[in-house]
Amino acid sequence: MSHSYTVSRGRHNRIGATFDGDGVNFAVFSEHATAVELCLFSPDGTRELARLKLPERTGFVWHGRVPGLVPGQLYGYRAHGPYAPEEGHRFNPHKLLLDPYAKRITGHPRWSDALFGYNTGAKTLDLTYSNRDSARFMPKCVVEDPSFNWGNDSPPAKSASDSVIYEAHVKGFTAQRDIPHAGKFLGLASDAAIDHLVKLGITAIELLPVQAFLNDRFLVEKKLTNYWGYQTLSFFAPEPRYLTAGRLNEFQHTVARLHAAGIEVILDVVYNHTCEGSELGPTLSFRGLDNKSYYRLSPDNPRYCINDTGCGNTINIDHPMVLRMVMDSLRYWVEVMHVDGFRFDLAATLAREAAGFQPNAAFFAAIRQDPVLSRVKLIAEPWDIGPDGYQLGAFPHPFMEWNDKFRDGVRRFWRRDPAPAPELAARLTGSAQQFDHNGRGATASINFVTAHDGFNLHDLVSYAQKHNEANGEDGRDGHSANFSDNMGVEGETDDPDIRAARSQRKRNLLATLMLSQGTPMLLAGDEVGHSQRGNNNAYCQDNAITWIDWDSADADLMAFTARLIAFRKAHQILRQKLFLHSRERPTDGKADLMWWHPAGRTMTPADWEDPALSFACVELRKASSTPVYADTEYAVFLAFNAGDAFELTLPPAPEGQRWSRHINTAAALAPPEELCTTAMHVAAQSVSALVLERVDTAMAGAAA
Repeated sequence: MSHSYTVSRGRHNRIGATFDGDGVNFAVFSEHATAVELCLFSPDGTRELARLKLPERTGFVWHGRVPGLVPGQLYGYRAHGPYAPEEGHRFNPHKLLLDPYAKRITGHPRWSDALFGYNTGAKTLDLTYSNRDSARFMPKCVVEDPSFNWGNDSPPAKSASDSVIYEAHVKGFTAQRDIPHAGKFLGLASDAAIDHLVKLGITAIELLPVQAFLNDRFLVEKKLTNYWGYQTLSFFAPEPRYLTAGRLNEFQHTVARLHAAGIEVILDVVYNHTCEGSELGPTLSFRGLDNKSYYRLSPDNPRYCINDTGCGNTINIDHPMVLRMVMDSLRYWVEVMHVDGFRFDLAATLAREAAGFQPNAAFFAAIRQDPVLSRVKLIAEPWDIGPDGYQLGAFPHPFMEWNDKFRDGVRRFWRRDPAPAPELAARLTGSAQQFDHNGRGATASINFVTAHDGFNLHDLVSYAQKHNEANGEDGRDGHSANFSDNMGVEGETDDPDIRAARSQRKRNLLATLMLSQGTPMLLAGDEVGHSQRGNNNAYCQDNAITWIDWDSADADLMAFTARLIAFRKAHQILRQKLFLHSRERPTDGKADLMWWHPAGRTMTPADWEDPALSFACVELRKASSTPVYADTEYAVFLAFNAGDAFELTLPPAPEGQRWSRHINTAAALAPPEELCTTAMHVAAQSVSALVLERVDTAMAGAAA
């Protein structure tokens, strides 16, 4: 081991490894350590060249500066302190630790018992102490200079009301495309990938986790992999498997390319737990640096982690330095990587304090006042498995929230479950009961029918039961309440009638999504009919189950989806921030929301209480409190029919105006615009969307 390096006091105020042009400053937080050592490694990571004690501690930040080091230097830490699990301490200098602020890591841990702080074969397990060195099984941190020539890059800055979000997996979206760097960040930056998004009409791509994550040991032993990525190993470093040449600028280049196409980049981030798991998990970073500070521990017995996440541990965001780490991470991805927003996994965990869930918890207060983070898109997954873990609608402005009530209500309506129409009506109008409070808008509801977790669209109409055999858990994993419908045959079929019915059901579900108030989110692959073979929990399937099958893409469905998105963008009535509550508009005396019976009268309470009700017909205008300058179109009429065909008597059109049907899901290919006078035929199991237009405008559109 060489001792040719020198170390000086350095600075504490920039945590991480910072290249200053003539050396590198190292700073790392640990409140309970007695010493922290910096370990420097050879370029291939196989030899530990030096072990340097950080000479200074300011507050609880250990720091030192090593002159002569440059970007590309590999390093890690070892932390000394008490190994006293029953007091919450798990220091073990035999374990090489990743820097929580590392900007890049060289790869993934190779599973070995040496990664654990205790002797895995002992009867008392984590109360024992392991003296096996873990360095050769650990990836190394890399000193990076993350500067990048962004040129004239600027965020597209789409408003929520103008947004159409596309949830995608970096690898799954591109792995089966004939493009350079398929399955990588650079594949996402390819012309083919971006052209698809642009043609579809997407305004933002929401990426499943791209922060470096762990391949769980139980998956590796089953020859599976952590595909989704919800086991964060590093909050600053991009996932190594998505890099081609291991350069940060590959991610930055991808963001710049997407921005140039007018597409925002939103990251799915996991700050509720880490990949180190429970007290029986490995010692890779946070646990070895300061278990008692980084994790919430049982107040009765600090040996055990609090597990509000179902993943073994919960990050202790109440600690100011842990909160700072999360905030620094978020700002890094915005300021250095130029991302446009975040979707917070299990966000209820981040708002749970001693008194339980708090909408104004310290984490959310910190974000809302932050001049960088308060201006990007913020999306909460509003639940976890902890106490009072379901909090849909409880998050503060400007957070938007994944709305599972929309997902389930829409699925149940089209499956013809008992009494689904009133529930559908609530979802079509922005889920006001959940979101119309404290200055929140209808756009706070992230509407989705499918997401990465659960059935995708094709499987939703092709399978009545989950088929997760490939996951190796005997079908025990994944949701059982899917509200899916196989339309008569489980799985794929050659029956033309069933295939036609499934295609129409997909069009109905997509139309319901795009015609509803709120912010729509489309799952990648749904627009081309991709199937996961009935697997509704494909978190460990890094293969053709999850990779979008572009060769078998349904071109008609793709064209229909693009038409829906274009129609939504063309009509502000469909994407309002203000809620509609059937209030009279001062501009024309009309109600901003009217529910109609096919007979041409308004719906009555008795109509809504009919358990056999299988339709919802609604006339929408701009909300009653819309400023005059924003009241830009007349009305839109939507008919959702999950039952048999019927004749619909339309509301009378004012003189000089006509109803024109633009969307009809009964047609596989987009039909020409259809002028309607006093009545309209509504096909069985279909959605229609009409626009109230001036006669000359409607006739011109029909002629075209």
